[in-house]
Formats: sequence, structure tokens, C-alpha cells
Amino acid sequence: MSDAIKHECGISLIRLLKPLEYYKEKYGTAFYGVNKMYLMMEKQHNRGQDGAGFASIKLDMSPGERYMSRVRSIQQQPIQDIFDQINNRINRAFSDFPEIENDVQLQKKHIPYIGELLLGHVRYGTFGKNSIENVHPFLRQNNWMHRNLIVAGNFNMTNVDELFGNLVELGQHPKEMADTITVMEKIGHFLDDAVAKIYKDIKKEGYNKREASPLIAKRLNVAKILRKSSKNWDGGYAMAGLLGHGDAFVFRDPAGIRPTYYYKDDEVVVVASERPAIQTVFNVGYDNVKELDPGNAIIIKKNGKVHLEQILEPLERKACSFERIYFSRGSDQEIYQERKMLGRLVFPQILKAINGDLANTVFSYIPNTAETSFLGMVKEAQNYLNKKKEEQIIELGDGMTPEKLHQILEVRPRIEKVAIKDAKLRTFITQDSSRDDLVTHVYDISYGSVKKNDNLVIIDDSIVRGTTLKKSILKILDRLSPKKIVVVSSAPQIRYPDCYGIDMAKLEDFVAFRAALELHKDQGTECQIKEIYEKCLHQVNHKDSEVVNFVKELYAPFSAEEISKKIAQILSPKGINAEVEIIYQTIDNLHTACPKNLGDWYFTGDYPTPGGNRVVNRAFINFYEGKNQRAY
Repeated sequence: MSDAIKHECGISLIRLLKPLEYYKEKYGTAFYGVNKMYLMMEKQHNRGQDGAGFASIKLDMSPGERYMSRVRSIQQQPIQDIFDQINNRINRAFSDFPEIENDVQLQKKHIPYIGELLLGHVRYGTFGKNSIENVHPFLRQNNWMHRNLIVAGNFNMTNVDELFGNLVELGQHPKEMADTITVMEKIGHFLDDAVAKIYKDIKKEGYNKREASPLIAKRLNVAKILRKSSKNWDGGYAMAGLLGHGDAFVFRDPAGIRPTYYYKDDEVVVVASERPAIQTVFNVGYDNVKELDPGNAIIIKKNGKVHLEQILEPLERKACSFERIYFSRGSDQEIYQERKMLGRLVFPQILKAINGDLANTVFSYIPNTAETSFLGMVKEAQNYLNKKKEEQIIELGDGMTPEKLHQILEVRPRIEKVAIKDAKLRTFITQDSSRDDLVTHVYDISYGSVKKNDNLVIIDDSIVRGTTLKKSILKILDRLSPKKIVVVSSAPQIRYPDCYGIDMAKLEDFVAFRAALELHKDQGTECQIKEIYEKCLHQVNHKDSEVVNFVKELYAPFSAEEISKKIAQILSPKGINAEVEIIYQTIDNLHTACPKNLGDWYFTGDYPTPGGNRVVNRAFINFYEGKNQRAY
């Protein structure tokens, strides 16, 4: 409602299992893999529009022939820009080498990007950095084919400082303290080590250096490299990698925080962040696309052999529930039903807020992503009315007349498209008062959609900061002269930072946090805020496994209803005529609706990895000390 939340990235890996000639003959083009990657990235563009990247590897190229290619973009439409660049290179090659038009092997030799192994990435810049250097895939180059490494992922690590220190202890000199760099260099270190050891063994067997190359590729144990590399990782991740000679992997974190799905047939292996992307692009059924188990990797060897292997011992499954509420594409079969269920389960709270007066209540939603939960909410309203109608009809019995029956049946939920989002307005005036006036007009309303003194119920995916609500939406909705505005969040109150991929890093950004602070002031218990700060400070040098989330104590004295009531007060703009009530989904209902994705740390403070507790305490310390910076 909708304050923009930048969030997880999206990955896609494609491995063609047949020679390129096969796809030329069957599908009419040797660019089958590139075309499919374009579609995979477009079908996941909901996961990131700040930047995009693409990399490919060609198998069995001769020395001196280019076998790796990469292109990245931070243009306004980065996916389109990438594939425009690729298309331009293809057209240029056909112009420079006319003889390659019908010769796939010559195309492979002269045209970049058409390899058998492809990796795509769409990015949201969670750290506010959007230079091309921050865009995946990342590349670690070496003249030894096997030591080349391309990495892209959907992840955040909570312990970057520790990982950086590990690299320094190994004798490396990392160029920056970023989790992507540290993760890639850690994998690269153990890759280098494995190649050197295998070569040493091969040399003892009497092979020369040139003969050793294919043997190294065959003997390289990718799972072993991943186990050593990930030993100290703390975070949520779906990590994809390509090795220069043609091995590939995608590795998922032990708690299953970040989503990973795969599909395999005799032509292709594809791995992605979104199940429906695979279903649509490769025209396969729901049951054919599998979820990668937490702590496991799918490993594709250069010879095309595919196997799943456990890398780390799985933890309790804590797959991100925000994926189901908001981030993932709603076209997923399960997610669609879960979002409808979220709307259905919150309806009893809505009914209470409007005193059961459905006849004088209008239902709507903002933004469009909330439409599915809206459908569930309306369905539950219909179920409620149907039950009431049955009771009325039975009660009237023989006294029923056609007029009374018509009157009973005529009652139904009133549904309107109340708010419409205009094109994004440019805030070219810098003064705050003028900017606020412009923000007020981001949304427009459908005049006449609500009768004077009606209740107006608006459902959203989540209410995080509440800024747009206060500065724009509530003011605009009040113009319709409703008696009461009920704002419904299909998600529970967001109280804690996320440190595994979502850009929710600072406690003071959360309206629920601000509400808890206000409640402490109201009750004269502000001293507890300092006590929490001192407890957090005391744990700064403790091991992650010993750290406790003391920020929970801020919320403990208050019920969820008390915090919601205070949030409504905070977000109600001056001069508004309508009464405002804000309703949040309950934690129990969230788990009922999304039973497979129980990761709820941003709502409950129950972090799935030890590093999460350290991050939330650091976030509280930053807040208390007035430091406007991230906690990880």
C-alpha cells in the first residue's frame, strides 16, 4: 500500500543436454537455450528490475576459442537491454561471417552466448548500490579452464565480516567486503585447491598437463567443494555456479529460506526461483517441477549427468512466508490458493470491525498484487451471507413471500474498484511540503463508488512503513466520505528486520516498531527501551549461537490488537473525517494458510539462523544510538 519493498533476486540456470544441432533440427534454431533464458528471466522479472545479467559457457571449445560470455545491464529495462545486446552480436556475426548461417558449429565458434550452459539473474539492489559492478553473475577468471567460476544467487549472508576474515586467514586479499564477493572467493579457493590436488594425483599417474585437463573435469567433486566453502555460511541463499569446463550447480540453504525449483527431461535441465516460470516456459505440469530440498544441491556434470546431493545438514524448514504473501508470482498453483486463504482467514476480524454491517460496506484492494487475497476475502463474505440467508429463509418458513425472498437474496458483498494508481509522479520539487502534496496524488479514486457513511474495507498484502497510507491513500479515500475506513493487511505486523534477502533492515522504518515505542511512552515504561539497548550491547561480542533476540521484549507487554490500534492513530492524517481501523493477519492464520512456508522471523522475531538474532540486536543498537545504517 503500498510502500515499495525491494526484495529477493531471481535466478535461472539452463543446461542443454543435447548438441546444439539437435535444437536446430527440432526447434529451428541453435539459439534455443538463449531464447528460453530470455523467457525465464522475463517470467521472473517480478523479482528484480534494478539490474539483470546473463552468462554462458560453451562446451568442448578448442584452445584460443572463446568459451565464456557474460553481459550485464542496469538500464531502465535491463532484461530487454541484455537481449538487445545479444541480438546485436548475433546479427553482427551473421553479417561478418555469412557462411555460418546454416552451420551450427561455426555459429558456436563465432557467436557468443549460444553455449550449452546458461545462467541468468534478475536483481533488486537491497543495499542501494546499483552500479554495474554489483550486478550478477560474478566472474572469477583463470587460464585453467576448471578454475573459472561464474556465480549468481538470491541471497544475503548475515556474517559477511566473519566470511571476509576467513578469506584473509586463507591468505587472500578480497577486493571488497560484500557477501557475493566473499562467497565466490570462498568457493573459488576450494575449487583451486581441488584442481591442484587432482592434478598432482594425475601427474603421479604419468599423464602430461594437456592430458590432465579432461581427467580433472571428470574427477572434480563439486559437492565436496561446496561443503568446504559453505561451512560457515549464515544466511538464506539459492546459489548457482558454472565452472569453466562445464560443471554446474545450484545450492539451497539448510533452512530452505530462499526458494529453488528444478525440472529435467532428456533435452534440458532447468533450475529457477519460480516454479510457474519453469512450467510456462517449458510447458510442463505442476508435478513435473520439483522443489530442491533445503541443504541440498543439484549438480550437473560436464558429461550431462545430474544428481542431487546433501551439502549441509538440513535445519528446521523455515521457507520464507513473504514469498507466498507477496514476492513470488501469484500464478503458482499453491501460492494462488494460499493468498486466497489469507483473505478468507482475516474476514472474521473485518466482520467485527464493521459490526457485521455488510449491507453498508464496500470492499476493495490496493495494490493489484493484493487482488488474490481480496478474492478470498470476498468469497468468505459470500459464504457468511449465504449462511445468514439460509437462517433467514428457514426462520420465515411459511411466512416467506416472493418479495421477502428477493430482498434476502439481493444482499451480496459490495465490490468496487475504489483506488487507481496513476503513473509515477516525478517529485521534481525538493521541499518536503511540496513533495508531500505531490505524493498525495499518486492514487486517484473512483468517485461515487462509496455512498456517504458507508464502511470502506481496503485489503493490502502488507503494511510495512505506512508512509503511502498516511501521506496519500487515507486522505484520498476520505474524499469519498465513508463513515469508517478499515485497512486490512493479509500479512501480520512486520516487527523485525529481514537479513536473508528482503530490504527491511532498519527497525525504525516499521510502523509496528514505532507504535510499540509510543505505547511505552503512553504507559510510562520508556525505561525498558534503554534496558533492551543495554542487553543488546552486552551481547555484541558473544558468539552467534549465544545471542538472544532481546528486541522481542519491546513488544511483549502489548497485544497485537493494542499495537494495531496505535498504528491506526499514527497513520491517520490530520483532518481526516473517517474513523480509521487497521487489521493485521494473525500469525496462526498465516501458518494455516501457508503450511509449508513457516519462515516468519520478520513477524515473530524467531530467526532460522543464529546470525539473525545478532542482526536484530544490532539494528536496535543502531536505532538507539541514532545511526542511520544497516545492521548487516
